[in-house]
Amino acid sequence: MAKGTGMTKVLAVGIGILTVSSVCGLVMMAVMYKIQIDNYPPVSPPPPIKPTVIPTGPPQNLRLPDHLIPESYKVFIQPYLYAAITNNYTNQSFAFTGNSTVRVKCMKLSKSIFLHAQDLNVTTVEVRKSDSNEKLSVISYKIHHNESNFFEIQLEDAMSKNGTYYIFTKFEGELFDGLDGFYVSQYTEKVKAKEEEEEEDEDQKRFLATSMLQPTNARRVFPCFDEPALKAVFDITVIHRPGTVAMSNAEGDGEEWIVTKFEETPIMSTYSLAFTVSDFKCIMTHSSTKMHVLCIFKVCARKDAIEAGHAEYSLKVTEDILKQYQKIFGLNYPLTKIHQIAFPDISVAAMENWGVISYQESGLLYDKYTASTFDQERVATLIARELAHQWFGNLVTMRWWNDLWLNGGFATYMSYFGVEADGWDLKDLIVLRETQTAFQVDSLNSSHPLSLQENDVQTSSDITELFDAITYSKGAAVLRMLATFMTQEAFDNGIRTYLAKFEYKNAAYKDLLTCLQKETKEDVEGFMSTWIEQVGYPVITIITQTGETSQEHFLLKQTQVRRPHFQLQDKDDWLLANINCVGFFRVNYDEENWNKLRMQLERNHHVIPIINRGQLIDDAFNIARAHRLNVTIALNLTKYLVNDTEYIPWESALKNLDHLILMFDRSEVYGPITKYLRKLITQLYDTFEEYTINGTVPEKHTDQYNQVNAISVACSNGLTKCITMARSLFENDKNSSNNIHPNLRKAIYCSVIANGDENDWEFAWEEYKRATVAAEKDKLRYALSCTKEIWLLNRYLQYTLDPSKIRKTDMVSTINYIAKNVAGQPLAWDFVRGHWSYITQEYGAGVISLGSLLDAVTKRFSTDVELEEQEEKKQGIAARALEQVIERTEANIKWVKENKQIVKDWFTGEL
Repeated sequence: MAKGTGMTKVLAVGIGILTVSSVCGLVMMAVMYKIQIDNYPPVSPPPPIKPTVIPTGPPQNLRLPDHLIPESYKVFIQPYLYAAITNNYTNQSFAFTGNSTVRVKCMKLSKSIFLHAQDLNVTTVEVRKSDSNEKLSVISYKIHHNESNFFEIQLEDAMSKNGTYYIFTKFEGELFDGLDGFYVSQYTEKVKAKEEEEEEDEDQKRFLATSMLQPTNARRVFPCFDEPALKAVFDITVIHRPGTVAMSNAEGDGEEWIVTKFEETPIMSTYSLAFTVSDFKCIMTHSSTKMHVLCIFKVCARKDAIEAGHAEYSLKVTEDILKQYQKIFGLNYPLTKIHQIAFPDISVAAMENWGVISYQESGLLYDKYTASTFDQERVATLIARELAHQWFGNLVTMRWWNDLWLNGGFATYMSYFGVEADGWDLKDLIVLRETQTAFQVDSLNSSHPLSLQENDVQTSSDITELFDAITYSKGAAVLRMLATFMTQEAFDNGIRTYLAKFEYKNAAYKDLLTCLQKETKEDVEGFMSTWIEQVGYPVITIITQTGETSQEHFLLKQTQVRRPHFQLQDKDDWLLANINCVGFFRVNYDEENWNKLRMQLERNHHVIPIINRGQLIDDAFNIARAHRLNVTIALNLTKYLVNDTEYIPWESALKNLDHLILMFDRSEVYGPITKYLRKLITQLYDTFEEYTINGTVPEKHTDQYNQVNAISVACSNGLTKCITMARSLFENDKNSSNNIHPNLRKAIYCSVIANGDENDWEFAWEEYKRATVAAEKDKLRYALSCTKEIWLLNRYLQYTLDPSKIRKTDMVSTINYIAKNVAGQPLAWDFVRGHWSYITQEYGAGVISLGSLLDAVTKRFSTDVELEEQEEKKQGIAARALEQVIERTEANIKWVKENKQIVKDWFTGEL
């Protein structure tokens, strides 16, 4: 027991020593740990590594994903088309095949490729690394047959970030006749008979293939990244039949015209690409145009048009306008050529493909023996607009279609300066042609801003609907306003900066404003942002007795701004605002000031500038249509015109009086309107009567326009001496061709056919078929719509379905002409409703014109029944245009109910 106790003490002492040692060690360890923690703070362990997610599905919206950037294309296109069908060639083919290699840079790891393709049969797809040519395994590929038009390629292995790759495709497609994509066009050409056969010259069929790729049709020709910001360079080779010539954006060389390889283009958007295969003939010249390299100018068209000299004017004016632009923009035209081609069939007036511009024949060809000065002006103006696009659109391109006005608005605005190179002074007409045109559309709630949000423009239909009066005409009008706000010199300097900074690149509208801001102390963005981003425009109301000024959105009730601004010093003074209509807004006054302005016009209209005389009339009528002014005030303004012979105020008045005719020419109000117009126009008609009878025209260009106005209004409103004169000139012209001055033919033909019989119509139809000059055919085509015979108008409508009678390019405008005729309008509306599917399917890219078609056939609509008919027609295509005409009809119904008796009483009181 005692032995055991001793052992416990020893153990206890040992344990105590160990415990003390352990405690001391723990304290030491704690101290050392604290020192280590202070010196080396703990670091959180890294999170677990997540596997890289490689996207494979389609994008969430209709825009291409941003992980592939195209750098260059190498494209081979082979159309199997014969230019003429002869005894040697009996099997015409409307097909094409091809292949494309696009070099892309991959911006992030990806197993999927998305580009665009539509209406193509893609037979082969290969993807290779550009550095090693190593082939990547393709799991699958398919075209999405929906609004995206995505061409999807799925790979087994991922493409690496910052790697470059070649995407090779083989494809085949069909040359449709719908005027978009790569399409076929047919026309006839006189072929001289062999002398020994003693036969008459015969009409031989001719065929051509050409492209219309704007806005989203490049994808219908070859798989591509079909968005404007995805620019690349293009190496194009066209393989074509012997006896044809291929043309594309750059210069090319061919082996017996069978294989034509073109030089590499500058970096550009897909929609500016173009290629044509035809047996057209060309004339050419070349000039340094202050450039370091020689520039080749070429105009091409049907052989007989070239041989007749119809391309000579456009060749000359092109060089003059190009030099003018280089001077204004301070930047040389960057290509070595400008080829311009006149096509029998094209869905738009012109298309600005870089270096190879497409036109309707009447927009490029000018026959000095049969064409009017208006035809010549149109050629110059259209060339000026398309050449302006070479800078605004091709060199500097909008980033996305929501800023299309940066192309269209600028080209329209600059065309008024470009034509000055050939002596055309048209700047004042911008108010009639652009400002007043834009006012009409922009006064509707269904209008759209100049610049939309990118996400609001997704589908091809969304994009197509932007090719309208807002983009082109309002764009030009607000640029004119901005140039005045800044001064023209500062504006021009800012434009030079903008073009130099963004050449070969893409821009948004704020990039433009930033460049302009550097040239002025004015707040450019603050001034312009609302005009660009908001729908509509203001009406400024000025109460001259109090000096109070208010501003409202033209169709809305709420007041945005009210402030005292001025006060007239003398009770006899009158006020005129918006001098020369520079501001994109309308002006309303108190009734007393309107009356003072009217009295001034009647006393001495020269005191008020010409543009403002037109503006006063246009503002008054449209403000009255918006229920903000009594319509009699607007009507009273027209009375002074008996003493004015200037075109701008007369044209403004006639456009607005024409609206009254549209509203009332099916009612008892029409009789008094006709009598008043006959009385009003007599003085103007008499002013030009001697010229007219002698078959001559006045020297001043705007007087020439007004001479035509005088004839058209006088004859259509029953002025006997006008109708007699027209018939006399027409009969003399039958016996001695070209007896009527070209300026007057359209008005004379229309009057005779409107007051004539079936024989007159048949004579004009035969003349139309015989005519070989597009501008002359256009005059006759319009005149044929003037008949009052219902059965002839119905037959004429049926002709528009037959391209051998009315070319596809003229289909919409011909229906529009018929709809303008009070006898033809209900026929045209029924025709369009009955053939809507055919028109939309067959017209192809002409969907751009379908808005004008809907507008024309519904302009007279002002009843509840007509509104119901429109509501039944709602479809996705041309949706905005249909919405706009429905809104206009609703406004017409309300206005007519409120004003019919007032209008009738006013006209009756003036007789």
